[in-house]
Amino acid sequence: MASDLETESKKKILMVSPIARPLAGKKLCKKTLKLVRRASEAKCLLRGVKEVVKAIKRGKKGLCIIAGNISPIDVITHVPILCEEAEIPYIYVPSKEDLAGAGATKRPTCCVLVLTSPMKGNIGEEDLRKLKDDYKEVAKEVQGLTSSFF
Repeated sequence: MASDLETESKKKILMVSPIARPLAGKKLCKKTLKLVRRASEAKCLLRGVKEVVKAIKRGKKGLCIIAGNISPIDVITHVPILCEEAEIPYIYVPSKEDLAGAGATKRPTCCVLVLTSPMKGNIGEEDLRKLKDDYKEVAKEVQGLTSSFF
């Protein structure tokens, strides 16, 4: 059973696009998907290229998570450029299916934007604190990766 999981994760990494840099490692990927799950529950998540691009252009800040196995890659090539111009940290994860599962949607998702405050309504103080703690932890690791990348 363990060997099946290992081969499946290796296949995901082999299918990743060559431009998917910085790519989250196993540990950071797990933390990132946990953050996406928590943001989805708190209604602080924007899904899909169209919503993410619209939010970035409107000046919303957050953490952009992009799937690395998108085909054709032209669908998302402009997203990292927009993130860099808006000074939004971004990271690639190996699988669009895992990203969709963490975001509580059945359809594979190209990219998501995690916000630190809900778009509509309010969430509990405890949930907001947990979300912000996870966000800060992941954003710090992502910025460490990108600083070593350049």
